[in-house]
Amino acid sequence: MAAAELWVERWERQQRRYAIDREERFTVIADVVEYVTQGQKRPLVVDLGCGPGSLAARLAERLPRAEVVAVDMDPLLLELARTHHSSAARYVDTVIGEDGWTEALALGRALDVAVSTTALHYLPEAALRRTYTQLAALLRPGGALINGDHLPQRDAVAAGLATHVGHRRAERQQAYANEDWESWWTAVADEPELAEPLAERSRRQRTPGDGDSDGYGAGNGLSVSDHTALLLQAGFAHVVPVWQFGDSYVLVAIR
Repeated sequence: MAAAELWVERWERQQRRYAIDREERFTVIADVVEYVTQGQKRPLVVDLGCGPGSLAARLAERLPRAEVVAVDMDPLLLELARTHHSSAARYVDTVIGEDGWTEALALGRALDVAVSTTALHYLPEAALRRTYTQLAALLRPGGALINGDHLPQRDAVAAGLATHVGHRRAERQQAYANEDWESWWTAVADEPELAEPLAERSRRQRTPGDGDSDGYGAGNGLSVSDHTALLLQAGFAHVVPVWQFGDSYVLVAIR
């Protein structure tokens, strides 16, 4: 328990290097979940790419009546989530977008909300298109997909401006004083209590972002307009960005 708490806290600090106004983005996502699920006695929420449970824990605290199912394919991060945030969610080890992943969720009823932060940009466009279609089928009418992610601008001038604004904001928040992605994983490798899930992680060799200095990997490069088009094609009725700072967005799609 103590080891999990330590590594999750270090993860939280490390992630502030990359997610502009990370806590505010989490809060905005929770605001939208609250709005979409008003009147629901026990909202069903799926957290896609949950990592060590950062968003799931915040949603469980904000919406204690919600049932949260948190999904990831990284065995080490899931182990930290199950240990440190055990009561926040039911954790599922599966690969988003691959055959059978929705069945692995074992939902049993229509989904109210799907949320994700800095995970869906890893999926190739074809896999993302398929995932959006699958999520649209799982969600009840009026349900929502809420995606907090880094979505690049297509125009080079706009992209440069968004990047500059984001970097300046991070500097003011002293976010770059925290350890980076590679340093965190290097340090984890020396933690005896995490040796088993780390070995399993190495065996799978599936986690996106490995070896990338920015912690997020190159991603699929899809812009807000690209995601919007894919979501509308998948069966969502409305798509709107409700928050933005630099290239960090919260994009909401209503079924």
